[in-house]
Amino acid sequence: MARRDDDPGLPIKLHPCSNGEFVPPPATPVVREAVRRARDQADENARRLGWSRRRFLRSSMGAATTLAALAACSNEAAQSSSPGSTAGGTYAIAPEATTEPEAAKDAVGGEEFIMDVQTHFLDQNHDVPNLGVGFPQNACGEQDARDCFTVDKYLDLLFNQSDTNMIVISALPFAGSPLDSEVMIKTIDLADRLCGEQRTLMQGEAHPSLGPPQGFLDNMAELKRTLPIGAWKVYTHAGGPGWFLDDHDPAAPQIGQTFIDQVRALGPKTIAVHKGFAAIGGDARFADPVDIGPAAAANPDVNFVVYHSGFDVGNVERAYDEADAYGVNRLITSVRGAGIEPGGNVYAEIGSTWRALMGDTTRAAHVIGKLLVAFGEDNVVWGTDSIWYGSPQDQIQAFRAFEISPELQERFGYPQLTPAIKAKVFGLTSARLYDVDPIRERCVIDRDQIENARLASLDGNVTYGPRTADEVYAVARAELAQYANFS
Repeated sequence: MARRDDDPGLPIKLHPCSNGEFVPPPATPVVREAVRRARDQADENARRLGWSRRRFLRSSMGAATTLAALAACSNEAAQSSSPGSTAGGTYAIAPEATTEPEAAKDAVGGEEFIMDVQTHFLDQNHDVPNLGVGFPQNACGEQDARDCFTVDKYLDLLFNQSDTNMIVISALPFAGSPLDSEVMIKTIDLADRLCGEQRTLMQGEAHPSLGPPQGFLDNMAELKRTLPIGAWKVYTHAGGPGWFLDDHDPAAPQIGQTFIDQVRALGPKTIAVHKGFAAIGGDARFADPVDIGPAAAANPDVNFVVYHSGFDVGNVERAYDEADAYGVNRLITSVRGAGIEPGGNVYAEIGSTWRALMGDTTRAAHVIGKLLVAFGEDNVVWGTDSIWYGSPQDQIQAFRAFEISPELQERFGYPQLTPAIKAKVFGLTSARLYDVDPIRERCVIDRDQIENARLASLDGNVTYGPRTADEVYAVARAELAQYANFS
């Protein structure tokens, strides 16, 4: 459907999109119908309020209208497949929230501390030719794709266009990347000057399987000596030959424990490791979280934050079953098999996972529910993989309104998603992990000004990530070229 000039797109972005690590599946019939209804309802609600379509779709009422349509379509689909049943999850949106500003703020707004531990951007001043053509962010709407890679655009999307309070800059999956440590530290300094407080943290980039072991050990030591490292980020499936944290495969580089020992020696003792989403840009065997449980059990003093929670596209994601070796179940099986209880030293992160699940409320309920059961309410952490998906505000609003059905709670022991549990997921747990005091105040402007800025913004509700297989493979080719330049 062609977008009208006055249409910035739905504020809850449900269309297929990727972070560049997987081919996004097509929109489901439920999502397509929800989008159709939300557009029609937005027209009607805007007319009732005497607002322009653009203004309404940039408001909290527009977000509430979209989520209400998705909840209704999800329940109707569940009932059609099994009369009398409801979807496993829903969005709690009161009817008045679609047309009354205060009710909309109650439905999708909040004052929680939000710490996003998985954010990405690229340096505008990189020297790699045509990099902006291959990476997701190039679709930001600027005439020169390089202008999509600016620090101010990154900070604006995270701080000014969402309710995020603190962020972690995550390393990319190749050595010598355009998001190097100097870029990270300059970004932190800029954010500190703008906000007056330390709201931006960074991860140390490690590539244990790339070159002689002493090389990565020395590099980690130098990073720790010169930079404020908040955690260590690794990709076991990319950025060099595949490897495992527990060294269980003798055919793979035996550097997992060596890396963990260096983390212990240098500190901080927190490892953020990508697991899941391995269809593009790496060997899927090494993105399997099979090594998480054994590595965590052997190193109980080290925290393991599992990015994406082992999730992958194309899986049904039902209730946990040890016999179903797919997606999130793989991580749960690995951790339980190693004897790690909820509240242990393994943390499940939901960047890109939540975004991929927002349009399927039953799958979302199963994933969030079984992660909370397996790891505990103090061990699930918030990440969005933004800015590949544009501003993360829609992900925040959707999670605020999301509920797991009483039926699934009773059948599978999933907890009720109380405000207290959501507050832990949104940021309190990560603040403890990163040993920082939560900063609850907005950066630069308050929440009402943020809302007014959204209403007046010339930008649409856009995502920057690739939406088709061709676009995803273009990203992968750019990553491989980047890796070749520095390997």
